[in-house]
Amino acid sequence: MAKNVADQLVDMLANAGIKRIYAVSGDSLNHINDAVRRDGRIQWIHVRHEEVGAYAASAEAQLNGLACCAGSSGPGHVHLINGLYDAHRSGASVVAIASTCATSEFGCDYFQETNTIKLFDDCSCYNQVAATAEQAPRMMQAALQHAVHKHGVAVLGLPGDVAASDARDIPTATRLYHPRPVICPSPADLQELASLLNDAGKIAIYCGLGAVDAHDEVVTLSQVLKAPVAYSFRAKMGIQYNNPNEVGMTGLLGLASAYRSMHEADVLLLLGTDFPYTPFIPGDTKIVQIDIQPERLGRRASLEMGLCGDIGDTLKALLPLLKEHPESDFLDSMLAFYQEVKKKMQTYVEDTGKEDAISPEFVASVLNRIAANDAIFTVDTGMTNVWTARYLEGTGKRTLLGSFNHGSMANAMPQAIGAALSQPGREVFALCGDGGLTMLLGDLMTIKQYKLPIKVIVFNNRALGMVKLEMEVAGLPDWQTNMENPDFAVVAAAMGFTAFSIHKPEEVESILSKAGKTEGPVLVNIFTNPESLAMPPKIEFSQMKGYALWMGKLILGGRYDEVFEAVKSNYKHLKDVL
Repeated sequence: MAKNVADQLVDMLANAGIKRIYAVSGDSLNHINDAVRRDGRIQWIHVRHEEVGAYAASAEAQLNGLACCAGSSGPGHVHLINGLYDAHRSGASVVAIASTCATSEFGCDYFQETNTIKLFDDCSCYNQVAATAEQAPRMMQAALQHAVHKHGVAVLGLPGDVAASDARDIPTATRLYHPRPVICPSPADLQELASLLNDAGKIAIYCGLGAVDAHDEVVTLSQVLKAPVAYSFRAKMGIQYNNPNEVGMTGLLGLASAYRSMHEADVLLLLGTDFPYTPFIPGDTKIVQIDIQPERLGRRASLEMGLCGDIGDTLKALLPLLKEHPESDFLDSMLAFYQEVKKKMQTYVEDTGKEDAISPEFVASVLNRIAANDAIFTVDTGMTNVWTARYLEGTGKRTLLGSFNHGSMANAMPQAIGAALSQPGREVFALCGDGGLTMLLGDLMTIKQYKLPIKVIVFNNRALGMVKLEMEVAGLPDWQTNMENPDFAVVAAAMGFTAFSIHKPEEVESILSKAGKTEGPVLVNIFTNPESLAMPPKIEFSQMKGYALWMGKLILGGRYDEVFEAVKSNYKHLKDVL
């Protein structure tokens, strides 16, 4: 029997496969910290900010299946919130320990007292406070089961006095169970779907993260149905590779080819996706959605059929019922259009930019070339998302992590910490915006302290680029979006990093290659073009009107130079508009 509750819980975590706890030590959390030290099987990762710990745990969970973070009384676990929101919305199996004040002080407005049930209610699939020594291990086992099988965040509120109390025997399980069910639509549903697909003309497939593990079945399905395959950003690395019928992404960061394939199809098959943007879903197409979580069915589009099933299990059962489509005209035309789109994308790469205004598309294309076949990329929300979405390519072994559902800034560097610790031996690139990096800049020291070989690549456009673009297309003069940054290379060097700055396009490939081969933590500060635009897959009249209004307001306000620079920097987009 463990000596105290903290020992008991740490033993359960270690037995469940937890390798690290990301946290800042302090007061009510100290008994857990000491139990980790004495147990020896779990590494305590001392981050500078608990939000970083939650992001790092989220990344580890997405890569390895389960992870843990912790925050001490009040401010400590409040700091976890943003990272836990992101983890929960990403489906990351994270156990969060929220230590609290002593149970005798509950409800008395004690120093640093918080109501963890209320606090974490909206970003968890399990959320309880253990008030007794008997409850703590039962709740920890429940938290583990929920986190793994509900694919979300499970929070255990742990008062300091409970953690320090003597451990008690309990009559229920203390281990984590891993059942592997087969989840598939009924035979009648499968037959109805097969009939619909066999009789359809033009079929398109759109894959989300839930389809990634069924890559081979998706490719086979597309070949049988002669269907182009589009995918979400999160699914790109798992669906794009070795897929002769892929036509790219759609959504705000996507390509016209994927958008067109979905809108010109007679039947659209949504596989393992909870596509978040209804405007990109066609309104006059028969849509079939298959998802392992039936509560998601139909909440983005009106459906012809909504089926519950694991995508791999479902496609294995469906494929024998399908007839091979004889005509490939639709597929051929979509693939041909995709080639045209890729040629246009190359235009942005060939125009490498100029001094202190390097084309970010060019930078992303170079990173794609020099990165290892199994590299891990973490990417900040904003314009950095756009360049990586379009120019990083899947290999079947690469992994891409970001804040794709929560859409938070500052995620890339913290996620890289979890990625590097949980997947040693793989290259890890943190692709950061300057706005995102400065939010949590202090945790560069966490990277240095643990000697993590992370390559932090800063797309330094001296602005909140995506916010600026949002204002422009709305016809608003951009206001308070510019940023005065420190010299990131000097800051990183002071923290013990090997650091580089890139001011000219001709320096990009040589310095990035050198950075990739340099041992230990590296930061590369790249001065990218703040005027580079991200064009959506379909340009609406309202967007063009808004952009024209923005230019007019700037001219009337005397900001001629900014308008002229925007036009010069984005002449290439005329190909997308005309």
